[in-house]
Amino acid sequence: MKNLIKISVILVMITGNVFAQKFLTKNGKITFFSDAPAEKIEAVNNQVNTSLNTTTGELVFNVLIKSFEFKNALMQEHFNANYLESDKFPSSTFKGIVTNLNEINFAKNGTYKVNVEGELTIHGITKKINQSGFFEVKDGKISANSKFNIALKDYDVKIPAKSIANISEVIEITANVSLEKVK
Repeated sequence: MKNLIKISVILVMITGNVFAQKFLTKNGKITFFSDAPAEKIEAVNNQVNTSLNTTTGELVFNVLIKSFEFKNALMQEHFNANYLESDKFPSSTFKGIVTNLNEINFAKNGTYKVNVEGELTIHGITKKINQSGFFEVKDGKISANSKFNIALKDYDVKIPAKSIANISEVIEITANVSLEKVK
């Protein structure tokens, strides 16, 4: 009976630690920026679902494409209908792992460089990527920030010849999310 109690206590402790190591947000922010010769285009999405497991290093982003907002409604319409085809490909995802997890102390306030590798899916095309960024740990919360570039052709996003001066072939992506521990 004593052994059963000990095993039960150990299982509860282990299970509690695993659950306590997950951080989430449903309102992360991703922006993209196109710096083309004729025009600069920026869009913001403040409804990015993100999860981080600090025990395993698993990092997941899920982005609803129609949630990107533009200054110009016509740009937003073209983005959804012609370029990202959001009715056909409603979301973009990243599923990866923090590869230098052992260099990050989630119990201590500070800024830590992170390296992440995984699979990024945009427009129905999945590519392996390796990116770097930063985690800022502050008072039990984690902010994650990264800036990187993607080539539209890698994700089969076509730019019509008439729009080539308006849309850059390489887009700058910036991710900023603030994660809180799952309670």
